[in-house]
Amino acid sequence: MVFKNYYKILDLETSHVSIDEIKVAYRQAAKKYHPDLNIGDKLAEEKIKDINEAYRTLSVPASKKKYDKIWNSRFRKSQKAFSGKGEKGTILTMFLGDIEKEGKNGQATSKKSSIKGENIETQINISIQEAFYGMEKTIALRTPEGKIKNLLVTIPQGIQNGEKIRLIGQGKSGENGGKNGDLLIKINIEDSKPFKLKGYDLYTDLLLTPWEAALGARASVTSIDDETKIYIPQGIQSGERIKIPGKGYKDGNGTRGDLIAEIKVVVPKQLSEQEKAIFEKLNEISDFNPRNEKT
Repeated sequence: MVFKNYYKILDLETSHVSIDEIKVAYRQAAKKYHPDLNIGDKLAEEKIKDINEAYRTLSVPASKKKYDKIWNSRFRKSQKAFSGKGEKGTILTMFLGDIEKEGKNGQATSKKSSIKGENIETQINISIQEAFYGMEKTIALRTPEGKIKNLLVTIPQGIQNGEKIRLIGQGKSGENGGKNGDLLIKINIEDSKPFKLKGYDLYTDLLLTPWEAALGARASVTSIDDETKIYIPQGIQSGERIKIPGKGYKDGNGTRGDLIAEIKVVVPKQLSEQEKAIFEKLNEISDFNPRNEKT
């Protein structure tokens, strides 16, 4: 029987780690070798299998304790770790039992081949703010037996639109001792006031009065995580855009897209007598007529 060093697979330097530390290491390793990020990479496919196998064993205190005991008794002196292709067995066999059992007549009887359960795919909608900051969300999933199962899903900060979250072992049940399938959750990021998401850029409306647009001004623009002051040039028109660098959505590489403020000039619906008089005077003295402007 060949053993794998599950701690090494999860990039842990010691076995003296908590279950929470194991979970953190698993998430980092699983994200690095995620199939959606390594399409067609056979090495990554093998690596993710080892990562999932290591996590299933080390994330349960009882099986971790048993694994540590077996590892220390067999390899503590030499500190030799085994991994790689062509292995015929792993430490997981110690927890699943032997492949063969003795029958009543003394002859060996083989178990049926284990079959892994099918994966299940679903999708959920979240707001731009929820995606930007990350969150925990409870989803209700109907099992193949017709029962409703509630699952707590951790959505990481800055998740990308269309990205999938994999919940190990939450798919259909395996057969003959086979592993359960996984649950794949596609994330749909919905536009939510006051922002729209396009790629890594966030778009928002910036409302101006006619005199601000005509004379120029300084205005406050609310980004997703703070407020920024920007300069409005004289004569800006509705539909024009002002780019605010680095205030958009996260791109997954530690940087951010831009915030695009689209200008909308808003005319007051009701005027005071003084405002009305000023507009009437402006109408008398101004030669400006946008309908006569050359395009």
